[in-house]
Amino acid sequence: MSTTETPDDLPTLNDAQLRRERSERRQRVIAPLLVLVALLVAWELVVRVNKMPPYILPGPILVLQTLWESFPSLLGSLVFTAKLTLMALGLAVVGGVAIGTLFALSRIVEISLFPYAVVLQVTPIIAIAPLIMIYVDSTLAALLICAWIVAFFPILSNTVIGLRSADHNLRDLYTLYRATPWQRFRYLLVPSALPYFMAGLKVAGGLALIGAVVAEFVAGAAGKETGLASRILEASFRNEIPRMFAALLLVSLCGIVIFLACSWLSRKVLGHWHESELKREH
Repeated sequence: MSTTETPDDLPTLNDAQLRRERSERRQRVIAPLLVLVALLVAWELVVRVNKMPPYILPGPILVLQTLWESFPSLLGSLVFTAKLTLMALGLAVVGGVAIGTLFALSRIVEISLFPYAVVLQVTPIIAIAPLIMIYVDSTLAALLICAWIVAFFPILSNTVIGLRSADHNLRDLYTLYRATPWQRFRYLLVPSALPYFMAGLKVAGGLALIGAVVAEFVAGAAGKETGLASRILEASFRNEIPRMFAALLLVSLCGIVIFLACSWLSRKVLGHWHESELKREH
């Protein structure tokens, strides 16, 4: 009896694979939602059973009600925080890729400047943010610098590592065929660096948001345009804890959206060729 698959068997195999993929997609959505619902129910029960006042710990229902009522006033702050985060992330990508490429192509430049990049990364942003606020006249520019500092290093580090991770056998092959520096960079180094860059982008997106929020905490609620961090500070000063939780929820949702967007971009860029994004059969 032959074990060779006939053409009639192929549709059955494809259908089974499609069913597995649909089941996995449903599990990725349903399982986290079930955990979230369970946590929210437990939170609400703890608040109600212990009769906790809202100024100590509001329940999730009250937080959602407050978010619904306060959303028009919080929307402007959400837009400001998101804009600041995306601007910082964009500058981190441009600067990190440019300087990382320079580091990867010139050993002497990396030896000279990389230690300063490390110092910039390991210095807590909350320690240098007050100095930036003092020496930079524009509040928006100061906040942008703080967020950029936090998001810059993951892009820089991953770009350098990615550009240097090309297979040495492929490097020898390009040398054998006398490829130009541009051909080596375009067809060998860039594809090898893309997975590392996309991983760094996912990290930098969240860090840019953290940097923006921390910088605004340091800056306080001054200025005409303020973000969600200022709304959290205002709510804490006024003892409006449900409103503070509502603003915090918007910060978390903003971070989730940024991460999902970076993950989607990674799938689009790497999904058709790199092992990290290829769908695997179980």
